[in-house]
Amino acid sequence: MVQFGVGQPVPRTEDNRLLIGKGSYTDDITEPQQAHAYVLRSPMAHARIKSVDVSEATSAPGVIAVYTGADIEAAGLGPVPCLVAALPNRDGSPMKLPPRPLLQKDYVRYVGDSVAMVVAETPNQAKDAAELIFVDYEELPAIADSEGAAAPDAPKAWTDGDSNVCFDWEFGDEAKAEEAFQSAAHVTALRLVNNRLVVNSMEPRAASAVYDAANDKFTLTLGSQGVFNMRRQICKQILNIPEEKLRVVTKDVGGGFGMKGFMFPEYPLVVWAAKETGRPVKWTGDRSDAFLTDTQGRDQITKAELALDKDGKFLAVRMNTIGGVGAYGSQFGPAIPTLAAVGMHVGVYDIPVQYNHVQCVLTNTTPLDAYRGAGRPEASYIIERLVDTAAKELGIAADELRKRNFVGPEKMPYESPSGVNFDSGEFERNLLDAYKNADVQGFEARQAKRKAAGQLSGLGVSYYVERTGGSNIEYAKVEINPDETVTLWIGTQSTGQGHETAFAQVVAEKLGVLFENITVRSGDTEKLNNGTGTGGSRSLYLGGGAATNASNDAIEKGKDIAANELEAAAADIVYADGRFAIAGTDRNIGLFDVARVAATQASSDDLQALVGDGVYEQDGNTYPNGCHICEVSIDPETGVTAIDRYTVVDDFGKVMNPLLLAGQVHGGIVQGLGQAIGENVVYDASGQLLTGTFMDYWMPRADDFPMFDFSYNEIPCTKNPMGVKGCGEAGTVGALAAYVNAVVDALKEYGVSHVDMPITPEKVWALLNEKNAA
Repeated sequence: MVQFGVGQPVPRTEDNRLLIGKGSYTDDITEPQQAHAYVLRSPMAHARIKSVDVSEATSAPGVIAVYTGADIEAAGLGPVPCLVAALPNRDGSPMKLPPRPLLQKDYVRYVGDSVAMVVAETPNQAKDAAELIFVDYEELPAIADSEGAAAPDAPKAWTDGDSNVCFDWEFGDEAKAEEAFQSAAHVTALRLVNNRLVVNSMEPRAASAVYDAANDKFTLTLGSQGVFNMRRQICKQILNIPEEKLRVVTKDVGGGFGMKGFMFPEYPLVVWAAKETGRPVKWTGDRSDAFLTDTQGRDQITKAELALDKDGKFLAVRMNTIGGVGAYGSQFGPAIPTLAAVGMHVGVYDIPVQYNHVQCVLTNTTPLDAYRGAGRPEASYIIERLVDTAAKELGIAADELRKRNFVGPEKMPYESPSGVNFDSGEFERNLLDAYKNADVQGFEARQAKRKAAGQLSGLGVSYYVERTGGSNIEYAKVEINPDETVTLWIGTQSTGQGHETAFAQVVAEKLGVLFENITVRSGDTEKLNNGTGTGGSRSLYLGGGAATNASNDAIEKGKDIAANELEAAAADIVYADGRFAIAGTDRNIGLFDVARVAATQASSDDLQALVGDGVYEQDGNTYPNGCHICEVSIDPETGVTAIDRYTVVDDFGKVMNPLLLAGQVHGGIVQGLGQAIGENVVYDASGQLLTGTFMDYWMPRADDFPMFDFSYNEIPCTKNPMGVKGCGEAGTVGALAAYVNAVVDALKEYGVSHVDMPITPEKVWALLNEKNAA
């Protein structure tokens, strides 16, 4: 193993430049003669646009152009597509979604909907001019509550729709589920809320476009999770231009969490405006704009049931969910409460029957889509709350009930009736290790000590599993340079995960070259033939597989050159530790010597002649899993809840870099706990966003958490050569139920059996005072 190869705790190399301000983000771009765009947003949640008067704005200082929905329609630009719109309802009828033009011409459907775009010499001039646009609105009834939107008599979010239910979906066998529940010795039932969240990436969205009139080509730079998907959509579905006419570039990205993988109106708008104005055009959103217009997450209300026999064995699980999609079907919006979590509601348990019915509803609110975990945190929360509640109702220890129902390692590979395909896993081992690390045996003593100090105390357990992947193919290119460096181009996209370090480790070990001489690049449609992008916690094993295959390709090409230089047959050449050699002899030539030979043989403008191309495709998903244990204390006088201990034992297969892994898990836990503790989007009845700033929207902070006790068991995945299971979202998936179970455990002496997220101090205080008053 090389010093900085696979399995080593290599610190993030990209941090050296990012921490001293040498990162390069979209808003850092300044092109010659660059103009600036500002998008006018709707102040109303639902209204008919009677007229738009841009005359004053057009004549304002510095204004180059003002565009409205009428201009977009006249130009023939397509709407922002929903990529899952073809999914049928359970009766076979098509999904019903309103179109989403780049700029609205006739109706606005949420506060923040795009109405007009001003292009001016400076950002402030564009913003000032936008304030001069007069839009005559006829306000219409609005609906902002997803559960209320499902009612037949609710105001319609879409004037052409006869119902707010845009997608009626089911999975599983309803009749078998009913039969199982009828025969059950015990049924646990809960109504569960997965509260709505703002993504709040550190870097707001931004896009910059340049049009090269001489060659009739565009370059779009934006913060994304994958440039090729952006190019396909803009070219094929919106601007209707050949893909070779548009180059898409992504530089550093300050957080994505799913949201930056999606198309937004501003991206094709700046591309189109760059040609219309003959000027480079840049748009940068601010934090207020992000609260209104970035896709949001979660927003699901579920009536969940778990059926058990007399011995505590699980017979069936059944869910009826209302899932919000917002005012429009975002890219994957309707798939998040449905396909993204399909089969995952059984968790790690041997449950023979599952039935899941979901109604996706339109509301006059910001569109929703994937947010870290994308359906799997919601599913894990449901099954783990059911299991914990069932244990309390039956008087069975929670760990014992879980162990009775785990899928055992002897059953691996295991295919559940719900379609989950576990290739490996030792769930009881991880549970027992977590109990030991968390010192669960010592909890009663700690609880007694806190009680003596006037505090309540609770212990919560969650055993999660998540399915990673989504798209199971990735692309890479390795360039062996004459200057003794290696450049890896990878189709996935870093948004802060540490890709520059991780993939350099893979290449360093494969090629046997110095880690510090490897540069990892991504985010340029002119450097690779294709790329899938980041999402679904798949980057490491797909990108690592592609990087490995690209390295292998470079080695094979190098063997031909080495054979010629060593005057041997290519079949006799072997490669190891950065050198080509004739098998069985000491005659050899270095990798970079071969690269220099290749460069001299190449054309004068191609100095990376030794290039390896790699594609990796995986059959099936990976299933990371683990046990979270949360210990809390509550001050009954204030309702303030503190997390005293948090323990995790995970299974991510083979671990490539322990430091990067711990960082991903820690971040995921915090985002999950953020939802459980305080994050919450609130709209009033008219559709106005009440939590539109950090003054009103709670965010987790470092001092809200203890040091996390994180460890792992390496149980290799059998679905990829690296043995890796995805890790990027796992912390979030396990955290929700662990925290809620802990708080409910602390409140059990007050007769509390459930508390909906977010569990704020006010909510806890009110519950305690209500019980005391009773």
